[in-house]
Amino acid sequence: MFWRGSLEPPNPMKYQYCAFPAFLLAASIFPVSAEGGAVETKGIESGRLRVLSYNIHHAAGMDGKVNIERIARVIRSAKPDIVALQEVDRRVPRSGKVDQLAKLEELTGMSGLFSKSIPLGGGAYGNAMLTRLPVIKHETLALPGQEPRSALIATLRLRKADPASEFVFFATHFSSYRATNRVEAAAKISAWIKTHKIGAALLAGDLNARPTSETMQVMFRDWTDSSADMERPTVPVGKPEAQIDYVLCRPAAGWKVVSVNVLDEATASDHRPILVVLDRI
Repeated sequence: MFWRGSLEPPNPMKYQYCAFPAFLLAASIFPVSAEGGAVETKGIESGRLRVLSYNIHHAAGMDGKVNIERIARVIRSAKPDIVALQEVDRRVPRSGKVDQLAKLEELTGMSGLFSKSIPLGGGAYGNAMLTRLPVIKHETLALPGQEPRSALIATLRLRKADPASEFVFFATHFSSYRATNRVEAAAKISAWIKTHKIGAALLAGDLNARPTSETMQVMFRDWTDSSADMERPTVPVGKPEAQIDYVLCRPAAGWKVVSVNVLDEATASDHRPILVVLDRI
């Protein structure tokens, strides 16, 4: 959804989360653009993950064209291992009744999962995930909102033969309408974590909240922000001024942030994608 008028306003609170040392991040960032760039050679088997979060706006670009192939090109350019996608249509008239996840699977060569947030036009609209990793199990967690939202929760395995390499991945999208809905969504995810007693985990998505918001203060009780050294603006897409798209991790001691980049892509969607490279420690 468009962000203007829907974000929680900044407040004077300082970030209340465990930040990665800024000098480590600054020393290890590899620039990546939508056209390509430096790519780390360390792979999945060694514990390195390239995680992309992208609100694709049902592939409706800033030029008014719905073009899922263009979205696929942006994804491929980032060479991700896992992608969290928001605002994905499946057989909805406004996007040509295309199963957008199936098309992205075909165009990227990755496996996909979908979590329906709402029925729409005889089809469905919600979150999706693309991954190169084995999926052990997955479920959908319903989240509050005037327009209902959801979280897609999957257990993934870094190394096929190693159950100890499993971690939980959340792909989600919080409400753009009310701050109270976003706070409630953050609390519901926190309750799920406590109930399931999960260990290593990543969460990626459009949270429709800036880092200093009440929503993010609730999130930071359980999660560490990969962008902790500085805000990484992702909207508005033409000239980003605010970060509302994130990749979060837990526990802080279980992950090392290698790089954080907002891709230089301003046409394919109304959000810029954020790419985070992490090492599983």
